[in-house]
Amino acid sequence: LSIVVYQMDVKSAFLYGTIEEEVYVCQPPGFEDPDYPDKVYKLVKALYGLHQAPRAWYKTLANYLLENGFQMGKIDQTLFIKKQKGDILLVQ
Repeated sequence: LSIVVYQMDVKSAFLYGTIEEEVYVCQPPGFEDPDYPDKVYKLVKALYGLHQAPRAWYKTLANYLLENGFQMGKIDQTLFIKKQKGDILLVQ
């Protein structure tokens, strides 16, 4: 049995997710607007450390994979499978 395995990583993956909830953050120290020091910002993309970031990334990745012919695993829904030209592609 001969199996070829390739591995990859998406750099800064959590930054690619779009959050669905309304999340507001304070201005970070050193980046405050002097004209509006109490202003808060509404996030439209996930940030590292944000509780919603892993879920937002998963939804973004899952949608992309499903749109490109992958099937979601029946037991493990974080496993995506695609059979192509005699190969089996697994993404988790």
